[in-house]
Amino acid sequence: QLQLVESGGGLVQPGGSLRLSCAASGRTLDYYAIGWFRQAPGKEREGVSCISNNGAVTNYADSVKGRFTISRDNAKNTVYLQMNSLKPEDTAVYFCAARAVLGMCLMTTRGVDYWGQGTQVTVSS
Repeated sequence: QLQLVESGGGLVQPGGSLRLSCAASGRTLDYYAIGWFRQAPGKEREGVSCISNNGAVTNYADSVKGRFTISRDNAKNTVYLQMNSLKPEDTAVYFCAARAVLGMCLMTTRGVDYWGQGTQVTVSS
């Protein structure tokens, strides 16, 4: 079993930055694409960004392009989401998820193999 634990969420003012971490245990992340998703109250969970198992492929939702950067350190079994220029509409619970696929990544919730428990991000003045 692969366990995923998110951290790094919190309260930040508009325009601020946060870095989320997704730490994995139980298995190596070398064979998993990782996605970041978010869910705001009353809304469906949506894909934010994803990265392939080898880091060669990344994708971003249009709403975060140019502001968020996903990266991974397989030696540390950890994936990161650097979030800059945060906006109130970025407020949500952020989840990381693992999908056993090589050389690609997807930002759909369908077919995810493992989910983390989520971390709250609140952007407010």
